[in-house]
Amino acid sequence: MRVLIDFVVALHIIGIAALLGGFLGQMKALRTGTARFVPGMLHGALTMLVTGVALVGLHQAEDHPVNNIKIGVKLLILVVILALVYVKRDEEKVDKGFFGVVGALTLANIFIATLWT
Repeated sequence: MRVLIDFVVALHIIGIAALLGGFLGQMKALRTGTARFVPGMLHGALTMLVTGVALVGLHQAEDHPVNNIKIGVKLLILVVILALVYVKRDEEKVDKGFFGVVGALTLANIFIATLWT
């Protein structure tokens, strides 16, 4: 079971890398006002959602303690990210505010995951 959990954690990290990488890759375009949500950002967020739910289930199956408040906060942030990226995914240009919110929420999710114990 440990190998499965580690594999799902790796997939979760790949998802956050895709989301954050897509954001960082658009930073130059953000300065010129032509930033857009690339497909990798949506796929990364969806990967995070699926693997995050799987991780919670795997940890509970192993009787590991799960901080439900932390997981709920992370899930809420991810749902907001998904909603923003999904709704604006086909637009050629995304408002700087929307784009900045997605980046800030992505970083918040990373810091919550690593610093909230």
